[in-house]
Amino acid sequence: MIKKQMKSFTKKAVGNQLLAVLFLLFSLLLSGCKSEPSPASLQRIIDRGYITVGTLYGNTSYYLDAEGPAGFEYELAKKYAAHLGVELKMMPSYNLNDLFEQLNSGEVDLLAAGLSVTNDRLQQYRFAPSYDDVSQKLVFKQGNIRPRKLSDLTGSLAIVAESSHVENLTRLKQSSPELTWTVSHELDSEELLLSVLAGEIDYTVVDSNTLAINRRYYPEISIGFTVHKAEPLAWMLDKNSDDSILASLVEFFGQVHHNGVLLALDDKYYGHIEEFNYVDTRMFIKAIEGKLPKYQPLFEKYGQDMDWRLLAAISYQESHWEPHARSFTGVRGMMMLTLPTAKQMGIKSRLDAEQSIRGGAKYIKQLVERMPARVPEPDRLWFALASYNIGLGHLNDARTITKQQGGDPDRWVEVKERLPLLKQKKYYKKTRYGYARGDEPVNYVENIRRYYDTLIWMDNQTKKLTPQPELAVNVVDE
Repeated sequence: MIKKQMKSFTKKAVGNQLLAVLFLLFSLLLSGCKSEPSPASLQRIIDRGYITVGTLYGNTSYYLDAEGPAGFEYELAKKYAAHLGVELKMMPSYNLNDLFEQLNSGEVDLLAAGLSVTNDRLQQYRFAPSYDDVSQKLVFKQGNIRPRKLSDLTGSLAIVAESSHVENLTRLKQSSPELTWTVSHELDSEELLLSVLAGEIDYTVVDSNTLAINRRYYPEISIGFTVHKAEPLAWMLDKNSDDSILASLVEFFGQVHHNGVLLALDDKYYGHIEEFNYVDTRMFIKAIEGKLPKYQPLFEKYGQDMDWRLLAAISYQESHWEPHARSFTGVRGMMMLTLPTAKQMGIKSRLDAEQSIRGGAKYIKQLVERMPARVPEPDRLWFALASYNIGLGHLNDARTITKQQGGDPDRWVEVKERLPLLKQKKYYKKTRYGYARGDEPVNYVENIRRYYDTLIWMDNQTKKLTPQPELAVNVVDE
C-alpha cells in the first residue's frame, strides 16, 4: 500500500515538474516575442512616413482653436516634419509624468513642450539646440504683501510635479532649509495660477512665457521675485536615440534661426505680450463686461470678412468704444475715421456707431487686399493695421529700409524694428514720404493683438458657460 502511494506521489511530482518546465519554456517564448521599443532613428521615421511628437496641452505648446491645432510647439513641430518630408502626429499629454513616460516607452520620437534644459534632465535625456529661454517667477495675488525673497514667504507654495521648478527649489532649499512646498500631479501651471487668484494657495512658480500670456486674462497675478535666472528651452530626445535624429534637429534649428522662421513664430505668439500694463488690462476687461455687449451685434454684423473680435479690438484701440470720440487730428467716432476716408467708404456720420463700424471694417478689408500677395498671414493683417494707423506710404518706406538693411520686408517682426527709424533724419530724408512717428504704429498693432487675444479668451470662456443645444449624432460603422 505504501509502495503504491509512493509510486503515485512520484508520478504526480514528475508531472508537476514537467508542467513547470513547459510553463517556463512558454514564458520565455512569450518574453522573446515582446521586443523592447527600439530607439528612435531618422531612417525609421522616414520609412514609415510620419514623426510622433509628444507635447503638453496649453497655450504655450498645443491647443485646439476654431481652425484646428495651434500653439508655438505645434507650429514648430509641423515645420520640422515638413523639413523631413513626413507627416506630423502630435501626442498631447495632460501632465509631465505622462509626457516623460511617452518618451521613455518609445511611444513618441521626441518631446516638444517648452522643456527647460536642467542638470538633472541632462543626465537622463538628450536635447536639440535651444530655441528660446525662460526664467522662473514666484507669483502672488495683487493686493497681498509682496514677497521679495525666499525668506518672505509666509504661506503655502505649490508647484507642478516633475517640473524644473522642483529641481531648482530643491537646490535652493540647501541654503534656505525653512523653504517648503507641495507638488501637484493634477494641476498644471495655469491651473495653479487660478488657485493663487482663488486664495487656495498663496504662491506658485511659473515660467516667464506662461506668465506673460496669462496676465492678459488675469491681471491680478503679480510677480514677487525671480526664482531662477533664464534657462534654455529645447526639444527632448531619449538618451539612446539615434544620432541621426539629433543631427537633423541641429540642421533644422540652424535653418529656422537663419531664415527668420523662428523669429516670426516667436513674434506671433509672444512678440506682442512682452510689456504688461496692469491698469490698461484691467480697464479693458471692465469694458468687455460693461460696454461691449451694446456694440457686439454691430461688430458681428460688419465683421463677416474678418473675426468680429478683431474688429472690436481695433475699435477699442481707436476709441475705447466711445461713439463720440475725437482726437486733435480730426479723426472721430468708434473707428476714428478721417473725413476723407469716411466719404470714400460712404459714411455720412462718423459719430453714428453703426456707420463708423461699417466704414472701418470696409476700409480695413481694402488695406489687407492692397498688401502684396507674397506677404503671408498673419503679417498681411499686421501690415494693414499699421497702415491704418500711419498710412500705407510710411509703411512701405519702413519696408524699403528693412530690405536695404538685409531684413525681410514681408515679415512684420522685421519691419516693426525699422518703423521707429522713420523718426530719425538720416533715415527719413532718404524715404519717399519722409518723417513719421514710426513707433506709434508698432504700439498700435501690438495693443490690438493683445486686446484681440483677450477677447478670444473671454469669448471662449462665455461659450463654455452657456448651455449648448444637444445635437443628434449619427454613428457610422467603418
